[in-house]
Amino acid sequence: MTDTAVLITGTSSGIGRATVELLSRRAGLTVYATARDPEAIADLAAAGAHTLALDVTDEDSMTAAVKIVEQRHGHIGILVNNAGYGEYGTIEETRLDDVRRQFETNVFGLARLTQLALPAMRAAGSGRVINVGSMGGRLVFPVGGYYHASKYAVEAITDALRYESAPFGIKVSLIEPGLIRTGFEEVAAQTQATSSTSDGPYAALTDANARQMRASYRSKLLSAPPEVVAGAIRHAATARRPRTRYVVTPAAKSLVHTRRLLGARAFDAYLKLQYRTAG
Repeated sequence: MTDTAVLITGTSSGIGRATVELLSRRAGLTVYATARDPEAIADLAAAGAHTLALDVTDEDSMTAAVKIVEQRHGHIGILVNNAGYGEYGTIEETRLDDVRRQFETNVFGLARLTQLALPAMRAAGSGRVINVGSMGGRLVFPVGGYYHASKYAVEAITDALRYESAPFGIKVSLIEPGLIRTGFEEVAAQTQATSSTSDGPYAALTDANARQMRASYRSKLLSAPPEVVAGAIRHAATARRPRTRYVVTPAAKSLVHTRRLLGARAFDAYLKLQYRTAG
């Protein structure tokens, strides 16, 4: 009997890389680490992983990667949809071409790769799909509305897929990390800087958001290393009865619970205190 094939997207850094390193040490799993640039993950072969080129915004690239794994193993046993990034900026100022690019990675790439993997999973009568979402799919901070929208979409897709695929022996889980020290905030800050101007109408808000992100990601209380998310993914991949959702980090659990209890108006008041903006 061959090992279970695990295909993980976005493994050049952060959560994806930590997950490859963790799952590659587990007997019975053959891990395929993927990235747009295979050279960026060449060192993961030393950890016991196979490496493949995979761009989740390119149909041919996705099709080729799935075909390689299925030719070797029959079907992908565990698909971990991890690739994603944050496009930050206000709703008014952010270029919609940038928003579309983010959705191609965070939503449509995830959806298409899942579509490509499902037929062989159904035929085998088994499989797991693990989608890496965010606590940002359960609550919204200003200046990140489009990023949050992409993660809300992942929530909806995952919930529908879990019900639809269950009769075929396929288990589906959603990972909802809080603030994870992966360099995410650096990309978010760069995209925010290109979407707004220092003398624009939202300058005070975007400045406050930049300060909030820097402080929050530096805080050991509010943020965590990617290995804690990799641990949740391992449980979703290997537990006999994986959870439907894994909210990762105590701070994320607290924020999700607080948002649910406060309601919209009270949460807006909380944000106003956090961002210290007028109006």
